[in-house]
Amino acid sequence: MKAKFVAPLPIAALIAFLISCTDLEKSSLDKTMPELKEKTEVHLTKTKKTKKKIIPTPKRKRETPSQDDQSNEEETSSEPANSSMENLLARKANNYAIENGYSTQYCFLVDMSIASGKKRFFVYDLETNSVVYAGLCAHGSCYTQFLSHPRFSNAANCGCSSLGKYKVGEFYRGKYGKSFRLYGLDNSNSNAYKRAIVIHGYDCVPDKEIFPMVLCNSLGCVMVSYNFFDKLSRLIEKSEKPIVLWVYE
Repeated sequence: MKAKFVAPLPIAALIAFLISCTDLEKSSLDKTMPELKEKTEVHLTKTKKTKKKIIPTPKRKRETPSQDDQSNEEETSSEPANSSMENLLARKANNYAIENGYSTQYCFLVDMSIASGKKRFFVYDLETNSVVYAGLCAHGSCYTQFLSHPRFSNAANCGCSSLGKYKVGEFYRGKYGKSFRLYGLDNSNSNAYKRAIVIHGYDCVPDKEIFPMVLCNSLGCVMVSYNFFDKLSRLIEKSEKPIVLWVYE
């Protein structure tokens, strides 16, 4: 009978020990759970802050160009901005055209003060007060080997360019192909027709500027590139009245 009562004691003790261990582990887990929760929450809040930092900002709408940008675009444009001299001469050309029965839609301005490697032949729209085309233009050699800067004369057989206003006359095919005769309207270019001064194209004149290099010379004619001559031809042929061309410096 004693043996029967001894056996349950160790088992009971073991059960009590296991129960106490389980409670101990449970209590230890309960103590550590808040800490784990706090760490998890802290980690999540940090992650959220990090995500806020890396969220890309929405793209802004494209802004209109500033005045500086517009001026840069004008400088690099194929057509030059109007100068005060061009505007002044265009007004004078327009007044002259009104008084003498010439075209009041376009006039041609050739600024010989500009280097020959730059565009200096301007097609000026008198109705919009703006330059619509610009091209290179050669000056006369005065029968020298080469002239980098123009000299001017109205003498017969001088081979020089002549300053002044011209009437753009009829189309014909001459020594250099398609050409338009020019009639001098001032004392400084009164011999233009006798000298056979005309507008014509030639292959030594390119379409694009070559500055600081200089352009080839003519023998006094207003010599341009073939492509630019085609533009001029279309305007001249469509014009109901003769167009005024003004060579100046």
